[in-house]
Amino acid sequence: MRRAAVIAFIAAAVLAATFAWPANAQRVAIRDLVLDQAAPPARLMGYGLVTGLSGTGDRVTGTFGSRQTVQSIVNLLRRFDVQVPAELLRTRNVAAVLVTAEVSPYMHAGGRFDVSVSSIGDATSLRGGVLWMTPLVTDAGAAPIAGAQGSLAVSGPTNTRTFVQGVTTGRVPQGGVLETELPRPAAAAANRLLLRDPDIGTATRIAAAVDSALGGKGNAMVLDPGSVQLTPKDTASGFALILARVRELTITPVRAAKLVIDSRDGTVVTGADMRIGDAMVSHDGISVIVGADSASDTAVRAPSGASVRDLARALQAMHATAAQTVAIFSALRDAGAFVAEVVVR
Repeated sequence: MRRAAVIAFIAAAVLAATFAWPANAQRVAIRDLVLDQAAPPARLMGYGLVTGLSGTGDRVTGTFGSRQTVQSIVNLLRRFDVQVPAELLRTRNVAAVLVTAEVSPYMHAGGRFDVSVSSIGDATSLRGGVLWMTPLVTDAGAAPIAGAQGSLAVSGPTNTRTFVQGVTTGRVPQGGVLETELPRPAAAAANRLLLRDPDIGTATRIAAAVDSALGGKGNAMVLDPGSVQLTPKDTASGFALILARVRELTITPVRAAKLVIDSRDGTVVTGADMRIGDAMVSHDGISVIVGADSASDTAVRAPSGASVRDLARALQAMHATAAQTVAIFSALRDAGAFVAEVVVR
């Protein structure tokens, strides 16, 4: 009980240190709020091998070994006229991986892009590995249109003897190269601005900014929460120059309240001014009480109006798991203690 009381005291002290953050609204260029002609990115995928691992690759022996890795190595060696029976391969320096990427539909042949790599076998770590040349396709069975290779960048601790989430995924910065031209998407209506995150308030502010910059009302009209139609009265300078000028205008977008929680490590991301009203939540041995007294020494207590930021720090001080953090904030939202969308990633 003493340890629990000390932890509760630390958590309560952290919560008591709440302060108001200035709500400085950030102005954003319209170009960063709208889509580029509503063109979806081209999604590429491939199957490949990561080599050069230090004994942390796929297990290739035993009943549950990654046999697809052995067969892939055999096929790779055959391309170089090297014949090795599959039953003789005993290596933990290779791992079978899936490779994915997204590229702009306007990228041309020769353009480079980042690729993501994830293990599909029982490799314990991809750290220090090199992605072997991997063809990338838009769909299974399609002809390759790009290739990827290079050294992997893997985040997380360097100690590979302990299980750590994330070391079986990595990235190859600028490791992908487009080898053929992509089919160009059909051009969208050039006189419309299509919002990345549809919101009627943001669309209205964009229309107002356009009207102000182009000399009065009637130069822009909100069609729906996701689109603003441009109807410039003076087109003597050409529509392309007008569109370029409009894209450089800045506005203060309407930001919906959102609370993002990482389901793996419990990281909480939110605006600094999000506050919590009176509520009480008890979950998995942790009690959170906001705006009320409690006789429990193990409860996290906070005054009414405590910030989400400080509650997250208090839960971390109590060593709450990611699942507990998600459940507590979701319960507080459901109880009406704060109004925001809770996104779990």
